Amino acid sequence: MVPYQGYTYYPIMGIARFNLYLLSWLHVLSSKSSGLGSSKAWWIRPTEILFMLCYWYIFGYRLLLCTLPTWYTRVAFVLVSHIVTMPLHVQITLSHWGMSTSELGESESFAQRQLRTTMDVDCPAWLDFIHGGLQFQAVHHLFPRVPRHNLRRLQVLVKDFCRETHIPYSILGFTEGNLKVLGRLGEVGDQVRILIDCQKHMAQTGESGLH
Repeated sequence: MVPYQGYTYYPIMGIARFNLYLLSWLHVLSSKSSGLGSSKAWWIRPTEILFMLCYWYIFGYRLLLCTLPTWYTRVAFVLVSHIVTMPLHVQITLSHWGMSTSELGESESFAQRQLRTTMDVDCPAWLDFIHGGLQFQAVHHLFPRVPRHNLRRLQVLVKDFCRETHIPYSILGFTEGNLKVLGRLGEVGDQVRILIDCQKHMAQTGESGLH
């Protein structure tokens, strides 16, 4: 499927929320989330499980099973209500999938690494409520404890820092970010196609082409 990932990107993002459900339960039920490394945090895991169960009671039982009349309506409602959140899934992938994944080791500072591997998405302030703060991924990676409503103000300081230190800071519009990610997906797909063609050639001829 990798050679065609440029075409399946948006359909998969449309149902990506189902994967988040699965990953959330796998995490909260795993040993890694037990106590979260501190005896003082024992209450976090059962609290998360409780609220996740409350969500499925309200959404899955009270709304889907008790309110909607037919299975056709239930399935349609679930698909539509999940697909409309696709822009958020696209948003979070824009900030990462189009950027470098090279490991440069200890020669690279923490700030340089975050700004090289993460991209911010430019948008006017009145659209912040749609992006949910996810458009400030690079800023968030630099300062993960800063609350979401302060990220736009912090972005100004990061821009000044990058200007003074000459560290590249990638910030693209939503459309340009999509084009960059699609281009990167296409590049990886082309590389896989080449590997597949080489594999077929070797299987047919018995030649490796290595001398």
